[in-house]
Amino acid sequence: MELSVTQENLTKALGNVGRVASSKTGLPILSNILLRTDGNRLLVAATNLEIASTHYIGAKIITPGAITIPARLVTDFISSLPKGTVELKVKDSHLTISSGSYKSVINGVIADEFPELPTIDESSSISYSIAPADFKQAVTQTIITSSNDNTRPTLTGVYWHSFEGHLYLAATDGYRLSERRLMETKSEVAAIIPSSTLQEVIRTLSDDITEVDVLFDETQVRFRVGESEITSRLIDGNYPDYRQLIPSTSETAIVIDSSEFVRITKIAGLFARESGGSVTLTASKEAQTLAVRSIASEYGENTSNTPAEVTSDGQVTLNSRYLSEALSVVDGNVVEFRFNGKLAPCVLTAKVADVNYKHIIMPLKS
Repeated sequence: MELSVTQENLTKALGNVGRVASSKTGLPILSNILLRTDGNRLLVAATNLEIASTHYIGAKIITPGAITIPARLVTDFISSLPKGTVELKVKDSHLTISSGSYKSVINGVIADEFPELPTIDESSSISYSIAPADFKQAVTQTIITSSNDNTRPTLTGVYWHSFEGHLYLAATDGYRLSERRLMETKSEVAAIIPSSTLQEVIRTLSDDITEVDVLFDETQVRFRVGESEITSRLIDGNYPDYRQLIPSTSETAIVIDSSEFVRITKIAGLFARESGGSVTLTASKEAQTLAVRSIASEYGENTSNTPAEVTSDGQVTLNSRYLSEALSVVDGNVVEFRFNGKLAPCVLTAKVADVNYKHIIMPLKS
């Protein structure tokens, strides 16, 4: 194999796929990146057998071929080179990289040992094209409540599913739940995408991306982002019927300025570190205020009040971190917070006519 590419394009490609290469495996080849010519392009690819990431870049191909090389070494080396043309030449299992006065030989492994990259039959798959801003917001709003507990694998992903003519994303860790309505759909889909895959797609997004193409088959999902593709296995299993956890009515509803809610929650959280993050919210209909109180036996206590529209008196105790994280992803200057007594799930939404995002938090037993 012999070819030349630009340092900028190769650096971007290696950076995108290199995160997927895994050194924590019994297969050393998985810590390598595959370089393979494809027509007048160079394919740069990596896989850890759960996720495969590929990126195509334009190249001047002199001799076609392929090789695999250590991901971290080649990524760090190429990114350290000055901008300009980089020449790659393979002899046996050695890759010679030349750029101006810089020259290096990296010991590689023949490409035959690299796992076969996954494919999806586009003709029999379900596909969506999503605006990057909508994709990023929807994933960010839901991935925050996915679980890290690998003993319950279905909860470690985000559930993409169709319901009443719309595509929804949902995630829960058992303590909180988020649901985002993304777009209209006529297709029927029900797939659990690993959170790590979605994080990888978000990292791949850049300002020049105009859309994210998503393709589902029975066992896999593929994201096409510009010249990059990320293919992942879906999590096997049935997602819990989470909608039954979302309260349809609430005794107490609080409409409040989002930035003020963030501020008083953050301040209360400073005093709540010693008590496991526990803060108590008290709504007063007469005073039309919301108070957030926290106590730290060693440091003292805090109560912060802010004006709010309150429908009835009520009190509930929550984890301050969960509440702060929820407020950070709800889009809008004014939010609505609803709850039924001290033990029923609490619902946080933007105060808008058409609510497309709901965030549910389970109270703590005070």
